[in-house]
Amino acid sequence: MTEETAHRTLVAVCRRVGFDPAGAELIRIGSNAVYRLAKPVIVRIARDGETAGNARKQVAVARWLAAENYPATRALDVDQPIELGGHVTTLWESASEEEEYAPLAQVAELIRRLHELDAPPSLALPQIEPFAKLDGYMPDLERVDRSDAAFIRQRIEHLQGRYEELDFALKPGVIHGDANVGNVILDRDGNPLLIDLDSFCVGPREWDLVQTALFYERFGWHTEDEYRQFVDIYGFDIMSWPGYPVLAEYREISMTLWLSQKAVSDEGAANEVHKRIEAIRTGGSRRDWAPF
Repeated sequence: MTEETAHRTLVAVCRRVGFDPAGAELIRIGSNAVYRLAKPVIVRIARDGETAGNARKQVAVARWLAAENYPATRALDVDQPIELGGHVTTLWESASEEEEYAPLAQVAELIRRLHELDAPPSLALPQIEPFAKLDGYMPDLERVDRSDAAFIRQRIEHLQGRYEELDFALKPGVIHGDANVGNVILDRDGNPLLIDLDSFCVGPREWDLVQTALFYERFGWHTEDEYRQFVDIYGFDIMSWPGYPVLAEYREISMTLWLSQKAVSDEGAANEVHKRIEAIRTGGSRRDWAPF
């Protein structure tokens, strides 16, 4: 999805629901193109391959969380998702004019509160299938160095065997599926808000803790004090669990495969993919992994 195709879809969607696309701000473009309209509305346009079923799940999750008075992004009260121009689009209330991330302590609090909820059977959340998600990235490996691609395929096979033997410490249940500091923003009043409901599912709660630990332990994106506060508030340190290295490596590989989508058209992304794979291969430092 390019900025041109995303904007074309934005205009068509706004015409459908009666909104004005003039002055729309492109916040980011990755798995979704995310726009903020002059009217306080967020428009999320999924790239090719996103299903309407997943978008319907996001909207249903948002409405359930609203009914629970849980602080999360709110879906607009319109008939959605909208399928136009080969893309699936959802519309959301704009919580703030800026994307300011919440402190890690507030991230921990929101994850803890989410894990205390029981989803109604009518929500029909799927079970987590982490390796099915990696399978979806496999065609993108054709865009990277052949030896790198072969190594990653072999590593995933080995990792899957280790994953199937894990004995999880926490009770499974509702999870965000991609919980990290980048998915908790501050609203206009400075309150934390959970966003990006794409990966909501049912599974081991450890999945919602691993990225924070990884960002601290391997990437150095959080300080030790921040991480210890996160652990104290949530009430469990995933790094003390023997299965942590398996989930951490899975996340590293997933982040790298996601970036490989850009490798064919972005030389910087291609170089970053090779650097990451080399670090995974050799056990090298992750401190120089650049965010994309």
